[in-house]
Amino acid sequence: MREAQHFGEELPSKRFERRVEDFTCRHCGTAVKGDGYTNHCPHCLWSRHVDVNPGDRAADCGGMMRPVALEQKAGRFTILHRCEACGHERKNKAREEDNLFALYE
Repeated sequence: MREAQHFGEELPSKRFERRVEDFTCRHCGTAVKGDGYTNHCPHCLWSRHVDVNPGDRAADCGGMMRPVALEQKAGRFTILHRCEACGHERKNKAREEDNLFALYE
């Protein structure tokens, strides 16, 4: 729930909006069951540029997001995605079910 607006201040924007959505990966065709935190295909790691902030579906681009790098910090992996259409980059947390070897292919 957003906070009340005071004295001409703008309402804060949500930084994350949970959406439970199943989808078919447009890169490899895998049927993916979403849980509200799923933002990429666990098989090929590709995503789509559909969000400005996670889950808001406010991006107009819709381009395919290629997994281009993998980072590890404190035992956790992060996948860097780059949009093939506009070049936008976003880091996403890797999940236990992700095929991280797909980045090496």
